[in-house]
Amino acid sequence: MIPKRVLITGASGLIGSKLTEMLVAEGFQVVHLGRSKKEGTIPSFTWDVNRGVMDAEALKDVDAIIHLAGAGIADKPWTEKRKQEIRDSRTRSTRLLFDQLKKGNHAVKTFVSASAIGYYGFEGGETVFAEDSKPGSDFLASVVKDWEAEIDPIQELNIRTVKIRIGIVLSEQGGALKEMANPVRWGVGAPLGSGKQYMSWIHIGDLCRMFVYALKHDHLQGAYNGVGPSWVSNKELTQAIARALKKPLWLPPVPGFVLKLMLGEMADLVLKGSKVTGEKIAQAGFTYHYPDLDGALTNLLRTPE
Repeated sequence: MIPKRVLITGASGLIGSKLTEMLVAEGFQVVHLGRSKKEGTIPSFTWDVNRGVMDAEALKDVDAIIHLAGAGIADKPWTEKRKQEIRDSRTRSTRLLFDQLKKGNHAVKTFVSASAIGYYGFEGGETVFAEDSKPGSDFLASVVKDWEAEIDPIQELNIRTVKIRIGIVLSEQGGALKEMANPVRWGVGAPLGSGKQYMSWIHIGDLCRMFVYALKHDHLQGAYNGVGPSWVSNKELTQAIARALKKPLWLPPVPGFVLKLMLGEMADLVLKGSKVTGEKIAQAGFTYHYPDLDGALTNLLRTPE
C-alpha cells in the first residue's frame, strides 16, 4: 500500500530538502519533525532528542516515516565531544521514534531510515561490499552499527523497515561535490592523497528516488546500499569534474599528510574509501536516472544558459 502522509526527520538537510520537493510533486502529504518549527507550506512539529520528548501530534494520520536526522559527519572537527554528538544524534533520535511508535495509537506502516556505507569501514581495498558484508571497525563503522541496532527493533512493531546505506551524494547544492568542484573552478583542483581511494557515489536525484521507491514498494525490507551502479577513484572523480566544468587539472595531488594535519582523523573521509555495490536495489526493480558519472556531473554542474 502506497502511503499518503509522510513524516520526515532531518528535512532541512541536503537530502531532506530535495526529497520533500519530490514527494510533494508526486502528491504525498509531507510533514516535518525537527528541533524548531519552520515557517512555510509544510506542517512542522518539534522534538528534543536529548530530552527524549517529541510532539505527539507529529504522528497524527502519518502512515510512513523517513528518518534522516543526524549531526553532519563533516561539518566540524572530530573532537571527542563531536564524535559523541555524531553517534548520539543518530542513536537517540531513532530510539525516540521507536519509543513513540511502541506506544501504538498511530497508523505508521513503513519506516525508511538513512544509514551509511560507512558501515563497511574505510579499509576496503579491492573488496566489493554488499549488504550482507560484515561491518568495519573504525569510528564511522561503529556509529553506523550502533545506529542500525536502534533501527532494527522497529520492524518488531509490525512496521516494514528499510535502511538505505547512503554513499557519497553528488549534489550541486552542497556536500562532497561542491567541496571538490569549487577548487576545480578556481583552477586549483587536484586529487587527494594517492587519488586511488574508491568513491561509491550517487546522484542526489537518484538517491531521493530510491527513498520514494522504498516507500512505494512493499517488497523492500532491510538494508540497501544507496550508491550508483559503479564506483570511481578519487582521481577519476576529480578528472570527471574537470571535464564537466571544462577546466584543466594541472596541480599534483594534495599529500595525505597535509590533509591529516588540517583535518585530523576526519581526513579518513577523503583519503580512504570502499567499493560498494548497488546491485541489490537494482535487482529489486529500482532504475537509475544517472547511472554513469559523466552524465550525472553534466546534469549537476552545467551552467544555465
